[in-house]
Amino acid sequence: MIDKSKLRSAHVTQGIEKAPMRSLFYSMGYVKEELDRPLIGVVCAHSEIVPGHIHLDKVAEAVKAGVRMAGGTPIEIPAIGVCDGIAMGHTGMRYSLASRELIADSVETMANAHCFDGLVLVPNCDKIVPGMMMGALRINIPSIVCSGGPMMSGLVNGEETSLSKMFEAVGARKANMIDDAELDNYEKNTCPGCGSCSGMYTANSMNCLSEALGFALPGNGTIPAVHSGRMQLAKKAGMAIMNLVNNDIKARDLVNEASIKNALACDMALGCSSNSVLHLLAVAREAGVALNLDMFNEMSEKVPNLCHLAPAGGSHMHDLNIAGGIPAVQNELAKQGLLDLSVLTATGKTLAENIKGLENSDPNTIRPIETPYSQTGGIAVLFGNVAKDGCVVKRSAVAPEMLVHTGPARVFDCEEDAIAGIYNSQIVAGDVVVIRYEGPVGGPGMREMLNPTSALAGMKLDKSVALITDGRFSGASRGASIGHVCPEAAVGGNIALLKDGDIIEINIPEYTIHVQLSDEQLVERRKDLVLRKPNVTTGWLKRYAQLVDSAAKGAIMK
Repeated sequence: MIDKSKLRSAHVTQGIEKAPMRSLFYSMGYVKEELDRPLIGVVCAHSEIVPGHIHLDKVAEAVKAGVRMAGGTPIEIPAIGVCDGIAMGHTGMRYSLASRELIADSVETMANAHCFDGLVLVPNCDKIVPGMMMGALRINIPSIVCSGGPMMSGLVNGEETSLSKMFEAVGARKANMIDDAELDNYEKNTCPGCGSCSGMYTANSMNCLSEALGFALPGNGTIPAVHSGRMQLAKKAGMAIMNLVNNDIKARDLVNEASIKNALACDMALGCSSNSVLHLLAVAREAGVALNLDMFNEMSEKVPNLCHLAPAGGSHMHDLNIAGGIPAVQNELAKQGLLDLSVLTATGKTLAENIKGLENSDPNTIRPIETPYSQTGGIAVLFGNVAKDGCVVKRSAVAPEMLVHTGPARVFDCEEDAIAGIYNSQIVAGDVVVIRYEGPVGGPGMREMLNPTSALAGMKLDKSVALITDGRFSGASRGASIGHVCPEAAVGGNIALLKDGDIIEINIPEYTIHVQLSDEQLVERRKDLVLRKPNVTTGWLKRYAQLVDSAAKGAIMK
């Protein structure tokens, strides 16, 4: 039996002095029996503008049912969320990554202001998942993630497809490789319903990694949004939070150094979005765990890549779910001692207990660890005179012939100019497209470059042209797409010194990226450097540009 006086909610529900607070609860229809139970905040990002969130009201209702069954009082509160696909390619994308900080701040604000005893986080898409986790870790109360689940893949011309193919179809249409009717076919049939887009893009990467962290129940990352199992999982999450509250198991008891290393291992095995680097750095910081870019490469050297989901391959999230989901991947990694199986998870059990007996049922979707896609992990961080503090590439989505590439730079100072150059056939095989002044400060907001990478892929240039940027990439990007170049151009990084025709050398297996310029030449160019100001100088993005830290630190707020 819980000692009500020891609950956080006692500050608003218990004692003579709290009568005014109770009167306000009663005004909303609560009854005494509800106020005598633990108060559980259900943070729901439901909206009518995000496909991954359109159904979260139903998920939240299932969570609340689970909380009530286990003896708690659920209280739903809202959270914002940006749809990256709708925000792509215009100024709206500047708000996407930056919104992560607003979400974390709002979770902290609502949970502390109203003295919740625990939190169930109900996100689904890109920045919302890490933002909610960051807020919960910051205040360190019992918390669990229950996402909305992935979208099913679409069907175009008899083949399964996903949003990355839709964006690539635009490039194909611009190059007259397909006609308007074919583009319309993609447009109408790529996204068949609710859920986070069906490939291993950022949303699904973070939903899988929340599970790998032990911050969510098994199945959270892979059970499709439209399956009854998703609602069952939500009810179980509601019951599980009560177990965490009753046993005083807090967020940082689940997310710690050992579980973050487990998540890094799963990141490499799954071939997650390059954005997972930004978000794991930020999550680790809120958990009080030291994590840096070198640790990603160290893990990549140990952990093989087992999955090639879209955009790296032809399988999708529902295939991963059928194969056994994240527990099946974890079982493969456990065969070679690549996970700490003793960590505590949101089930209240250890990872070893969670994955016992859950085997890989589809070796085509999850390669056995003895026969991986590659002996190295899905993410690589490159260093060199172009990116002294590092830059990130989703190695598992790079064609073998592009792992090592040398070519002339084609330099653009914003995404729009680069897209125009690609569509106007200014880019030829062998080039290295450089897009700068799109970093956390320079953007501001570090826009995703899915439009230019998709244009290159749609024009069949993804196996002969590389792209580097101080911005970032959607998880739907494929090819030699190298982002997060640090230091960024807006703070004087060497990417600001590059000129058309400079020869850039990329060697992903060796983790290096260089421009063929001497230190003396770079110093000489710096004398004439005039930095561009951030592209937005009003509103809260102005404050964001002033306060945001380097992408090498997760683009966290200073």
